Amino acid sequence: MAREVFSDRGHPGIEATVVTEDGSRGTAMVTAGLSVGKHEAQFAYDGGERWGGLGVMKAVANVHDIIAPALRGMDTTRQREIDGVMIELDGTPNKSRLGGNATASVSAAVLKAGAASLGIPLYQHIGGVNACILPVPCAGAFSGSERYGGGPPGSSTGDKPSYSFPCYGFDSFLEASYAGWEISQEFHRMLTRRFGIGSQTSGYPGIPPGTVGHDSELWDAMAEAIENAGYKGRAGIHIDVAAGTYYDGRKDVFTGLFSKGEKGREELIGLYREMVKLYPVVILEDPLDEEDYEGHAVLARELGIEIVGDDLFTTNVRRLQHGIDTGAANAMLLKVNQVGTITEAFDAVQVAYRAGYGVMPCSSRGEGAALADYVVGLGTGHMREGVAGPMGNRLLEIEAELGSRARFLGKDGLKVKWPERGGR
Repeated sequence: MAREVFSDRGHPGIEATVVTEDGSRGTAMVTAGLSVGKHEAQFAYDGGERWGGLGVMKAVANVHDIIAPALRGMDTTRQREIDGVMIELDGTPNKSRLGGNATASVSAAVLKAGAASLGIPLYQHIGGVNACILPVPCAGAFSGSERYGGGPPGSSTGDKPSYSFPCYGFDSFLEASYAGWEISQEFHRMLTRRFGIGSQTSGYPGIPPGTVGHDSELWDAMAEAIENAGYKGRAGIHIDVAAGTYYDGRKDVFTGLFSKGEKGREELIGLYREMVKLYPVVILEDPLDEEDYEGHAVLARELGIEIVGDDLFTTNVRRLQHGIDTGAANAMLLKVNQVGTITEAFDAVQVAYRAGYGVMPCSSRGEGAALADYVVGLGTGHMREGVAGPMGNRLLEIEAELGSRARFLGKDGLKVKWPERGGR
C-alpha cells in the first residue's frame, strides 16, 4: 500500500508499506532532493495546481494498481527478484512509466519487511556478518547561495553549496559524533560573533544576503572553529558544491558560485587548487558540471582529496562505469532514490568498490534513520551528515549493539591521500 505524506522539502513524498504473511512490516518514504541531476530516475508527479504540481497521487495509484498486484505473494527476502519485477513492469530506462518515487519506496519497504520477517536488524540483512563498520559522520555547517547572489537567470541553485565538518580522527562513532557537535556549536557561535547571524547551534542555517562577498570568509571561520574546538587535524571541511546548478550552458560559465560574477571552468579548477592548499577541505562533491567527466578526473588526480560524484553519477551503474573508465572523481554519492530500486543502487555500490572508489551515502531523499543501517550494512566507512538526530541515534544504537565487533575506520574511511594534504 502507499500514501501521500508530508516531507521536509516543502512538497509531498510517497510512503509505501509492505506487510508479509507473518505480519512483519516495512515502511519507507521517498522525496525529491534539493539539487536533482538530469540523469536521475524520473519521479511520477500529478501536475496541475495542487501542491504546485508536485503531488504524488499518481505514484500512489501506480503502487496500488500496478506494482502491488504484481508483487503480492512474493518472498520479501528475495530483493533482487522483486526489484526485477518492478523494473520489467516499468520498462523504461529512467522509471518514467511508474515513477522512480513509486518503485524506490516499495523497494525500500520490501528490504525492511524482509529484515523484520527474518527477525534481524536491517544492517545485518544487508551486510551479513561483515556489517560492523561505523561511518565517519559529518556535522552540518551552513547552506545556501543568497549571501552573495546565485546562479544564472532562471536557474535553481537548490540551496547550494552546503557545507559540513567530517569528523575522522577518532576511535569510535560516539567520539566522532560528539566532536562534530562541539565544532558545530563553536562555528555557529562564530557566525554570531563575526557576522551577527542568529544563535542556531545545529543544522544548516542560511547565510543572509550581503553577509560576505566570497565564501572564503566562511572557510576561514570553519577552519578556525575546528581549531578553537581543539580538533585540528581530526576534522575537516566537506563542500557539496552542486556546481551544475550554477552552470550557464549558453555562456559556458558558472554564475554566482562562491561569489558574485562568472567563473570559467579553469578558473574554478584553480580556485579548488588554492582552496585545498589553504583550508582543511577533505571532500568536494560535484565540484564541476555534471557532464564534465574530464574536469572531475583532473581534480581527482591533482587535489589528493575525495572527489564525490552525485549528479555526476546519479547512483547509476552506466554513468559510474564511464566515470571509472575516465578516472572522474574517486567516490560515488549513494542515493537509492536516484535510480529507483535497492538492487540497482547496491549494484552501483559494488561497481564502485571493485574500482577502488569510495561510497558516501546521503539521506536527502527521505531515507530517514534507515540510512544508518544502509551505511553499516554496506560498510561505506563514511556518510553525509549523521552526527545527530534520528540517524545519529540509530548509529549510536548500532555501535552499542555491535559492542566489541564495531569498527571505526577514521581516516581510512575517506578517499584522501593524507600525507599530501595541505590546509590549516
